[in-house]
Amino acid sequence: MIFTCGGTGGHIYPAIAVAKLFRERQPGCGILFIGAEGGMEETLVPREGFALETLKISNYQRKPTPKALWHNVTTLVNMAGSFRKADKILRGFHADVIVGTGGYASYPALREGARLGIPTLVHESNAVPGLTTRMVEKKVDRILVSYEQSRAQYAFPDKVTVTGTPVRGEFLYTRREDARRELGLDGRPLVVSCWGSLGAREMNKKIARFMKRECDAGEPYRHIHATGSYGWRWMPDYVREAGVELAAHPALDMREFIYDMPRVTAAADLMICRAGAATLAEAAASATPCILVPSPNVTDNHQEKNARVFEQAGAAVLLREADCDGDSLFETAAALLGAPEKLRAMRAAAASLAVVDAAERIYAAAAEIQAAR
Repeated sequence: MIFTCGGTGGHIYPAIAVAKLFRERQPGCGILFIGAEGGMEETLVPREGFALETLKISNYQRKPTPKALWHNVTTLVNMAGSFRKADKILRGFHADVIVGTGGYASYPALREGARLGIPTLVHESNAVPGLTTRMVEKKVDRILVSYEQSRAQYAFPDKVTVTGTPVRGEFLYTRREDARRELGLDGRPLVVSCWGSLGAREMNKKIARFMKRECDAGEPYRHIHATGSYGWRWMPDYVREAGVELAAHPALDMREFIYDMPRVTAAADLMICRAGAATLAEAAASATPCILVPSPNVTDNHQEKNARVFEQAGAAVLLREADCDGDSLFETAAALLGAPEKLRAMRAAAASLAVVDAAERIYAAAAEIQAAR
């Protein structure tokens, strides 16, 4: 088995979840990951005990600037080399199935695998296909998607199977009551906000204003905010400029990262966040209502399309980044937290979007092709 992925945890963790099932169900099965040189996979994959080969990969930039054009020339050169290395890896490993879960790093292995006649599957966690999925759609044997609504996005719907996106088991099985007790929460609602592992400068500014509104209202909520690694540098100044001294407001808990995210998500009454596929899969698994502010800086605006799925199901409120500020975020949150029936309906809607056996479904699709080979 070869798993190919890279770039973000949203691509890597689903592959790891399925690889663990193969290791458990087929102990003699050889497993190899192919990822990007310098990517998160260089840390995450070996930590789980899997072998990793890397390819030199760079992304494609759409801006028509000289710098972007030169970057894209470099990308083409890297891609040519990655095809040659992927071909060598595949021939040497004798893979019987290749599963790609997204990111530029998965394209060379999927393309070369299909060319060599190795059965291939690609998993697309977003509501609309990303660039890599578009490029391999005609070549792969199976396309695995997160949402039934996504089926119509593909030219070959007979290849499409709805599997959901795998999440860590803790998101599925952490009980809300246990999580709130372990976090030492009182009876106030818990708001959780985060903008990804790096942090988003403008959204962190808006949360600083949100915190000021909380303080002015007498701290009606407990609030855990993750700034992200870059945001951690800026956020203390933004909060002080907004007129908030965190030491005087213990209900406000500002962190660089939320390391116990399954527990915090389970305990939350409301999450304010981006609309990446992995984040939404975790929110659904935890049945957590959301205010979603999709990143406007992603390919094909796919985060807004992900968010629309949750909005249409009644699991989330969608606010565009350009259309909201700290005040409107606070007022939207306050309206939801003041409407328990609405929150209960949103929680039920989020739970209805969760696919609790997503890893099993991907495993079954891969094992079926493996057995037929």
